[in-house]
Amino acid sequence: MEKLVREMKQGDCVQFLSNHCIGHLAYVAGRSPHIVPVTYFYDKENKCLISYSGEGHKIESMRNYSQVALQVEDITAFHNWRSVKVNGTFEELKGPTAKKYLHTFANGVHELLNRNEETKVDFIGDFSSKIESKEVPVVYCIHISDIVGKYRN
Repeated sequence: MEKLVREMKQGDCVQFLSNHCIGHLAYVAGRSPHIVPVTYFYDKENKCLISYSGEGHKIESMRNYSQVALQVEDITAFHNWRSVKVNGTFEELKGPTAKKYLHTFANGVHELLNRNEETKVDFIGDFSSKIESKEVPVVYCIHISDIVGKYRN
């Protein structure tokens, strides 16, 4: 029997995003698409994705063109996988709002990893090695415009 690719329901897509924290962020720089792995947290209350980064190509590019996509996948075998793609808009956060969202991100990812992983994580530095200890991270959210999920099993 052939295994078909099927669409996930919206609620299942949201649940999938909530149970993962690593995805591939797609953004445009100039006239070229770029894709990089990122750690994110799905904020159920604000219905957005939260992440952070050091200054660099990705942040500068998203400041110039705010339309982005994030894909999260769970592949266990050729015929057994799930994938969710989010389209949305980048927003850089500043001041107390950035601090609040970074706290939400750190607590959410910490809780998710400690629940799902064999190893325990203690610090935000465990989520990303790019941020130098003296550098202030750029905190951002992706406001979701649509979510599409597919699976095969």
